[in-house]
Amino acid sequence: MAVRGQLKNPRPHGASMAPGRVFLKPGREGPVRGGNPWVFSQAIDRVEPDGIEPGARVWILDAAGATLGHGYYHPATTIAVRMLALGGEPGPAEIIRWRLERALELRACVIGPGTDCYRMVNGDGDGLSGVVVDRYGEVAVVQLLTAGAERMREEIVEHLNRMISPRAIFERSQGAVRRQEGLEDRVGVLMGAPAGEVVVSENGVWMLAGVEHGQKTGAFLDQRENRVRCGALASGARVLDLCCYAGGFALNALKGGAKETVAVDTSERALDWARRNLELNGYPPGAIRFVHGEAGEFLGKRDERFDLIVLDPPPFARSRADARRAEHLYVELNARALGALNPGGFLMTFSCSSHFHGEDFVRAVRIAGGRAERRMRLLARLGPSPDHPVLLGHPEGEYLSGVLLRDLG
Repeated sequence: MAVRGQLKNPRPHGASMAPGRVFLKPGREGPVRGGNPWVFSQAIDRVEPDGIEPGARVWILDAAGATLGHGYYHPATTIAVRMLALGGEPGPAEIIRWRLERALELRACVIGPGTDCYRMVNGDGDGLSGVVVDRYGEVAVVQLLTAGAERMREEIVEHLNRMISPRAIFERSQGAVRRQEGLEDRVGVLMGAPAGEVVVSENGVWMLAGVEHGQKTGAFLDQRENRVRCGALASGARVLDLCCYAGGFALNALKGGAKETVAVDTSERALDWARRNLELNGYPPGAIRFVHGEAGEFLGKRDERFDLIVLDPPPFARSRADARRAEHLYVELNARALGALNPGGFLMTFSCSSHFHGEDFVRAVRIAGGRAERRMRLLARLGPSPDHPVLLGHPEGEYLSGVLLRDLG
């Protein structure tokens, strides 16, 4: 598949230019020192020299001229600087290699046996803002979402070849962030042969990864540990997996000994994918009852009750302006899910909306509990697997919020 789209007026690879300098306004260096990698345009006093290209490397200095670190700059976006390193960390020439090596070291600590698919680089959380690398067995999928990340392409491919020796590196650089950065989409093979269908293992559960056409980079890797938790609660239970996509929660429920499993999704293609995953794991076709439809409609039209319900809908808030509408939708859908829960049952529910997470989501679920007249106990707050780290000083990087609840009975 050919690569489509190019950076507007990119500097040729290998061309050199001394990094520019970005001076912050007095008193605006606090977030940077506190670990937030985003510098907003209103915090900047001046940029030297004029005419710095989108994505070019820069040094960031406080108002007194003390160097805070380095990153890359975009003159036309609200997030004007994305930090790559603070003062004592490697300089621009070494930072990409250094960050990739540290990222692999973390994954060696947090990825257990039976798993060969995981997030290798999680953007700001791994100190490479705008860069995502997911590994699916012998295939790596790269997303470069910003003008600064765009300039790292060749170096990232070079280091990935050296570090993990994949048989293929596939690029899926798409979406709204790239458009905001003045970039067109790029989709195609960066190294090796086309990926085709890739079969991977997640905690011993086999699944197809749609690295060329699936959601995200091919699968929802962030829910890996939550799927295991689902399996641990499923023994002897009637389980409902709402917005099931490729059936990850449902498959883990089967593995955990569920008595009956129902999986619902609006995408027929996703359900076909889930059926193939069911077959990959050696289960008969009827082991999961697949339903094509909306989660809310399914809950509203049936009197069935379940012992464990998983609700993992697509994002309802894609901007801050959507927050009020998102709250209404999360309350309504969770209230319906709680209405379908057996006494003493479990609900695992999530929001993947970066503009509606944390306490906002917990409040919405709490309202849903009152509306459904259910007394629910909070057993755990849930989030992404640890291969999706977020910088402590960067709350903007958080997006997946979830709770595990149990009915008081």
